[in-house]
Amino acid sequence: MEISELSSAQWTDVELTARGKQDKSRTLRDLARPETPESAHALLLEAGRWTEAQTPYAERLGTALEAVSLPVPEWPDEERLDLTHLSAYAIDDEGNQDPDDALSAEDLGGGLTRLWVHVADVAALVPPGSALDLEARARGATLYLPDQTIHMLPEALIAQAGLGLSETSPALSIALDLDETGNAEAVEVHLTRVRVQRLSYDQAQAMFASGHKDFARLAELARVSRDIRFEEGAVSIDLPEVRVKADEAGAQVTALPRPEMRGVVQECMTLAGWGAAIYADDFELPIPFATQDPPHREVSGDTIPAHWARRKTLGRTRFQSAPGAHAGMGLDLYTQATSPMRRYLDLVVHQQLRAHLSGAEPMSGREVAAHIAEASIGSAGTRTAERLSRRHHTLRCIAAQPERVWEAVVVERKGPQATLLIPDLALDLPMTTPSQPGQVLSVTLTVQSLPDLRVRASES
Repeated sequence: MEISELSSAQWTDVELTARGKQDKSRTLRDLARPETPESAHALLLEAGRWTEAQTPYAERLGTALEAVSLPVPEWPDEERLDLTHLSAYAIDDEGNQDPDDALSAEDLGGGLTRLWVHVADVAALVPPGSALDLEARARGATLYLPDQTIHMLPEALIAQAGLGLSETSPALSIALDLDETGNAEAVEVHLTRVRVQRLSYDQAQAMFASGHKDFARLAELARVSRDIRFEEGAVSIDLPEVRVKADEAGAQVTALPRPEMRGVVQECMTLAGWGAAIYADDFELPIPFATQDPPHREVSGDTIPAHWARRKTLGRTRFQSAPGAHAGMGLDLYTQATSPMRRYLDLVVHQQLRAHLSGAEPMSGREVAAHIAEASIGSAGTRTAERLSRRHHTLRCIAAQPERVWEAVVVERKGPQATLLIPDLALDLPMTTPSQPGQVLSVTLTVQSLPDLRVRASES
């Protein structure tokens, strides 16, 4: 049988296999081709029925690709602490469409600073057990692909709850009263109303560089906090990060900008997670505590191979309803609490905090553990789909410039084979070479199979 002879029904059979909707394909068998999704994908590309822009990974993993269309309730009528007098900044990448956290720094005098981390009060609109809650739990997280974003919650909810998208925004605000040494003298959580200014990282960096007192104060809080965590054993991992964007015309891979304010915001969000975990533990609230075992060995050095090896000493972060330490963060307690529009377990943290603040009955530890287990299934598929789609479009970027010579760093070797890291792509791949970890090579890259996500490196 020739490809040109295939009927519409046979092409449908091939597409279903490529999309992971069936395990067997009579058409592929008749063509003497492997009955695998990758083989079906290759055939569709060969026949011009699919373009290289199409990525089937989310479908194969059962990850939802449809927008959530459930109705969104109005804000409940309830008392909120008015914090609209504070300057609050939602700092994100340029073009961010779901602003869910903002920062304020309030001078309390006597060497004390109150760090406010305001988070969109999504739990006010998504109570446990609601239709929106069940949908978000099944998805686990927002799906960020190089060519599209599939939100965990309705876009109408994001428009309603996103910080800085209205003149004032309802928030759940975590406050930490920090002294000059970074010690937290008090941790509070409030339902609030805030007035938020949205900024890109570059805009925030410019304000910091100009000496703006709010950003200078935030930067100092972050520096002290970071120093304390590393004294407590936090693990430093600094590897290249990139942004992958794609459309029908092609794919682009660009280095993720690293202005100082990006690290400042990340550290303040870490403080918020620590504060929320302390607050929940103090009031015996079961929440998804994030825990991690200590590294199984110590790796010194500040080279790319050292950071690569250090990352491999850490196990995965585990979520559990009972408190525990997070060794990689250098914290005795930690949770993720600043992205309830994008991560379901952050939303569970907010649901529990909100129940406590409003006097409602919080979920039991058993219920929280069940929600962690359910959400973990969806979020695992989401993260895998993101990783595979990023690699797919990274290979498209490579294929578009076959003559380019790339810088590669040997980060690891086992026997005759080494693992290379291409910093400009944040891509690792194997190559047989006598080169040792730390050596920098010049290589050319050849995409061997887009459906199989295989690429070969050769020294140039």
